[in-house]
Amino acid sequence: MTVFDPGVRVHIVGVGGAGMSGLARLLVESGARVSGSDLADSVVLEELRTLGVSVAVGHDASNATGAEFVLWSPAVQSDNVELIAAREGGAVLLSRAEVLADLARARPVVGLTGTHGKTTATSMMVHVMKAAGRDAGRLLGADVIGVGSNGHAGIGDVVVEIDESYGTFALVRPHALGLLNVEADHLDHYGTLASLERAFAELIDRTSGPVVIWNDDAGSQRVANIAAREVVRVGTGDSDWRVSDVTVSRHDARFTLHGPGVEEFLTLSVTGVHNVADAAVVAVLAAQLNVSFDAITSGLTNFRGAPRRFELLGSWRGVDVYESYAHLPGEITAILSATRAAGYERVTAVFQPHRVTRTIALVEDFAPSFDLASTVIVTDIFTAGEANPTGVTGEVIAAAITRRGAGATTTYCASIDDVPDVLEAVHDDGDVVVFLGAGDVASVATKLRGMT
Repeated sequence: MTVFDPGVRVHIVGVGGAGMSGLARLLVESGARVSGSDLADSVVLEELRTLGVSVAVGHDASNATGAEFVLWSPAVQSDNVELIAAREGGAVLLSRAEVLADLARARPVVGLTGTHGKTTATSMMVHVMKAAGRDAGRLLGADVIGVGSNGHAGIGDVVVEIDESYGTFALVRPHALGLLNVEADHLDHYGTLASLERAFAELIDRTSGPVVIWNDDAGSQRVANIAAREVVRVGTGDSDWRVSDVTVSRHDARFTLHGPGVEEFLTLSVTGVHNVADAAVVAVLAAQLNVSFDAITSGLTNFRGAPRRFELLGSWRGVDVYESYAHLPGEITAILSATRAAGYERVTAVFQPHRVTRTIALVEDFAPSFDLASTVIVTDIFTAGEANPTGVTGEVIAAAITRRGAGATTTYCASIDDVPDVLEAVHDDGDVVVFLGAGDVASVATKLRGMT
């Protein structure tokens, strides 16, 4: 018996988390009887209730009573009362890594991975599969705009966002894989960038079918060189498949994809060269899976972006306001490059560092990622529950940006509540505001006077 068998009783601790809510939806559609718990009520929990998931608010040992399998979010501590009770009651406890491994044993997994861009690329692949007439399953960290929720059983292939955080992908054996990029992240788990890259290389080696990498990314190149098996490379330079004639505007992007006997002109309904890179990997991987280019072209055009991925929130005093989940240096560089390429000349970036360990490890790497910003406002750290024994704050990143002296005017806001006032003061210096971070920084937008 596995967690994906019809009729099994599954309890999920921390079911409101992005990845876990998608898993709950997939399991419900697979015929499982699912319950869950989380610390606070939310829209996500209410949506799960409408699907028949029994959801408790707060953690209690009785919540997992009767469960045959118990799963948990990475944010849940090992001494959680529900996990202890489930273990004592004889339930099978499965980590997220073990669940993904079971999924890949049950179904062919088409995975998209990398340290950033995973949700976007996975959403693109879902659109491509839909355009091809395939009711593929899906599991990712956000709903797919224009298709549906972040979890769906479907039939045949399952399109999965394969996450590297805390070893989540350590056991999964995909059928097919797209690698977008690799840069230093989660070093509190992996220790070094070299160790992280080895983990990605091992994922490639475990993949039974085609592997496609974005060859312009130095980290992806290093990983492919470490891996023991051959990969298909796509990039703007010397690669198996080549991207050329890239053009971006404020609302779309276009490029030509050249491959063996192939020359296809592709149009995206989103802007940014980072989206071109993701789309190129998706297109080549789909082609390796015998998806027609008619479906690839249609699916990529139908993709309208992913939530919190350079998402237009509205207008404030005549300037556009965007939110981006970008929280790594490479992501920030990509988003600010896309903002400039879209025609915005005076860019105000509001950045909320995410996690204490990431801030300490990458402080000097963050500074050059803001070179294209005219004004930078740095808030304190969104700790995501991490301990902060040294008391480090976001001011270390603001100071690093200032030391670099690349032209941006930089301000540190110890309280996120002060950001609206600072934005009011610098309003005349910009024509776009971009909120950057994986925390709650974009909540500031609702507090801006005159936001529409």
